[in-house]
Amino acid sequence: MTAKPHMMSDKDDQDNDASVLLQTRPKTKRPPLYKVLLLNDDYTPMEFVVHVLERFFGMNHAQAFEIMLTVHKKGVAVVGVFSHEVAETKVGQVMDFARRHQHPLQCTMEKED
Repeated sequence: MTAKPHMMSDKDDQDNDASVLLQTRPKTKRPPLYKVLLLNDDYTPMEFVVHVLERFFGMNHAQAFEIMLTVHKKGVAVVGVFSHEVAETKVGQVMDFARRHQHPLQCTMEKED
């Protein structure tokens, strides 16, 4: 007679464990994402900006041209959203590439809201 209630309490414990797992899962947050931004300047040629967008952000010519115009008109544009490590790498690559070609192009990153 006592075996049945004992088995039920084991089953209840398992159910409780499962519900605890289900309750904690939605609370795990994705790592924050970072926007990579290109800033306008008066010296970097438009063609160079288009080339950077194609080379480092995998854009086709039309997409790159569109973003370059946004940077030119608005002073800044988001060129991609990445994990912290990827964003940091892309910023570094763009800045190094611009310096090697003696352009003052600025590329920065900021945490996405």
